[in-house]
Amino acid sequence: MSEGMEISREEAQKLVDAGAQLVDVRADHEWEMGRIERATHLPLAELADRTAEIDKDRPVVFYCRGGNRSTMAVEALADEGYEAKKLSEGIVGWAEAGLPLAPEGGQVAESGEAAAILHARKKLPPELTKP
Repeated sequence: MSEGMEISREEAQKLVDAGAQLVDVRADHEWEMGRIERATHLPLAELADRTAEIDKDRPVVFYCRGGNRSTMAVEALADEGYEAKKLSEGIVGWAEAGLPLAPEGGQVAESGEAAAILHARKKLPPELTKP
């Protein structure tokens, strides 16, 4: 990723306060558990089909859980001429810094794979879920 595309929480807040778009590229279940206030949800898997929903005339800050998906989004949109940045450390870093999540009481969801494992364990007898 090009240098300067990753920004701190403080820089992201300043950009959003100044009118930048904040876009969450995580999966639906992650968005539903908790998100950064003022974010728009646009899952990475839908980005190619929904790019027109992002205003090319305004900066955009992407975030995901830890940085991998937002890096892909930034690279894709920067190639198309967008002023795209990614939130350093994603929503995990945001929450660990004690910054608020929406809705009230929101939490950072496990990644898709971990969530699927946890969900499966809840449906299986306890003797089958031990590591």
